[in-house]
Amino acid sequence: MSDLGPLSEIVCVRGESFAISGPNGDIVPGGDHGVYVCDTRFLNHLDVEVAGRRPTHLSGASIGGHRAVFHAYLPPFDEQVVDPTLAVTRRRVVDGGLREEIDVSNAGPHPVTVAVTVRVGTDFAYIFDVKHGRVLGQMTAKADGNSIAFERPGGDERTLVTAAGAVATGDSLTRDLTVPSGATASMVVEVVATDHYGETPPHPGAQGDADAPAVDVAGSPDGDGVQIRCSDERFARLVRRSITDLRSLTHADPEAPGDRFAAAGSPWFLTLFGRDSIWAAFMALPYDVDLARGTLQVLARRQGTRVDLDIEEEPGKILHEVRRGALADRGDLPPFYYGSVDSTPLYVILAHEAWRWGLSENDLRGLLPSVEAALAWMRDYGDPDGDGFIEYVRHGERGLANQGWKDSQDGIRFADGTIARAPLALCEVQGYAYEAAVRGAELLDRLGRPGGDDWRRWAADLRVRFRERFWVRDARGPFPAVALDKDKRPVDSVASNMGHLLATGLLDAPEAAFVAARLGAPDLASGWGLRTLSATSLGYNPLSYHCGSVWPHDTAIASWGLARTGHAEAAIALLGGLVRAAPTFNFRLPELFAGFSPDRSPLPVPYPASCRPQAWAAGGALLLMRSLLGLDARVPDGQLIVRPLSPAPFDRLEIDGLPLGDGTVDLSLRGQETIVRVHDTDVQVVVEPL
Repeated sequence: MSDLGPLSEIVCVRGESFAISGPNGDIVPGGDHGVYVCDTRFLNHLDVEVAGRRPTHLSGASIGGHRAVFHAYLPPFDEQVVDPTLAVTRRRVVDGGLREEIDVSNAGPHPVTVAVTVRVGTDFAYIFDVKHGRVLGQMTAKADGNSIAFERPGGDERTLVTAAGAVATGDSLTRDLTVPSGATASMVVEVVATDHYGETPPHPGAQGDADAPAVDVAGSPDGDGVQIRCSDERFARLVRRSITDLRSLTHADPEAPGDRFAAAGSPWFLTLFGRDSIWAAFMALPYDVDLARGTLQVLARRQGTRVDLDIEEEPGKILHEVRRGALADRGDLPPFYYGSVDSTPLYVILAHEAWRWGLSENDLRGLLPSVEAALAWMRDYGDPDGDGFIEYVRHGERGLANQGWKDSQDGIRFADGTIARAPLALCEVQGYAYEAAVRGAELLDRLGRPGGDDWRRWAADLRVRFRERFWVRDARGPFPAVALDKDKRPVDSVASNMGHLLATGLLDAPEAAFVAARLGAPDLASGWGLRTLSATSLGYNPLSYHCGSVWPHDTAIASWGLARTGHAEAAIALLGGLVRAAPTFNFRLPELFAGFSPDRSPLPVPYPASCRPQAWAAGGALLLMRSLLGLDARVPDGQLIVRPLSPAPFDRLEIDGLPLGDGTVDLSLRGQETIVRVHDTDVQVVVEPL
């Protein structure tokens, strides 16, 4: 990251392209700044001088997901003049490359002529070179007319920087601008990135126009589509920003551009991730059923068909991640990698949830072979030692030691801090598997396929085994262990993983109450959100990636589960922590932040290499909305159940234009009153007490 820190950086994202700069708009070599496309940095230096001086920075901000604006001024040349008269505004658009308009405005009484100079450079670093701080040499600039070109030796990567009316010299483009009194003159810089795929395509929906709207995930908060209003404006702004961020992270499948999915996050994970993309699509329901459909289709095309342990592929298995670009083989993992133990049951869960929110039966039938293959993977490959639990171990030389969502090397620990050794059976994965079996059985029944009763028996047996093997006890009472290790010992740390169990149905009511009490205790509940590991654990570190930090999606999933199991007070407490944290991050919740509590820090503390925007962090805010409303869709049966949390955390919450079947529904919570208006749909809305 840059010396200024992650919160001062400005990030613009569109599809597979993104730009990171300082708050003044400059892209400075030596950190993570740059213009990236398909995981390759095509520009790592861009700065601006006007009249031979650096403009004095005033402000900078992202506008929506893929644009930004930066304001500055030039100090007066005449020492007798107090107020500056020359303002400099940079307007940036990222869309498969970068377009930057540099405006010089003259408020003085006389016309002025100033030289605007833009210096550029690149190292063609792969994203993991940047992440691990590897220093690569700068490429030689080739100036010609009004353009500068860079080419990677031995590769097809090429960066072309042009500016109409400018003169290129070395690594600089300079244009003289004459600015009349009271007027503005501009220089426009275009950065085009080309790799071995050819010129990088624009984001789907851009249609060649850099200012065209991105593919709409949930409608514009300021126009058509879903409208959010709340008596606590922090919550409304959080949801609006999250909708925008999910839109900016939306990619099209190169094999079928009509199918969309959410890339995991910028900068490190701007690609297809099985687990992350599934969770983001799940959380975006009901706002965008088509995103769920597209995600299911994209992953079905890449579902495992053979056994290849070097990349962890097995028949029916849903992949972990895909990397594109000529440099993909330089990554930490194989470019096509299946090392995810949870994406496969999550795939079945998403298919069922999307169907309940209105995915057509025709689409569902087309996906059914992939659903059946995913279920079969749980039975035939997910449990290699036959003990009845889904587990993982790394097989290939390049792969993840941990293959659940806490996939860092030290992510799964005992209470004494000892790192657990694989094969590992994670508690939340057993919950996902149980839920997938139950949901999958209903899909099989509905579509006239055999096997539903077999999967219900499989799920019931898993529930019994889990109760016998996973529950442990400490001085504060019983709780589910985070995992079983290679010797089948319960890994006895108190961790946030147990929060994922609540919505799966694996736990009975007393067990859910034990988990709710643990999630609400101050060793896990930081005040800003849910810590990944208890502060009383010997492995706890508030700045650890998975052992004490706060992940917004993790907190949102726990809050969702608490709401669904009737623990409203605990659900609202976790939700409220994220709402209070949101302003610190300009309402763009990051991938994670530090686990310090408010008594240690009056503001949440950033994690130094966190993705922003990040798909399931953005989706988590949408899931919080769903938790508040208690939405339970049964569109195929013509019904939507609403069970609002009580007591409501806000005096007023309104959502208009929520997609429902062929129409929409408006919901308004005012105190204890719930008002429903249905438009153009036969789906019946039923309001029930929690």
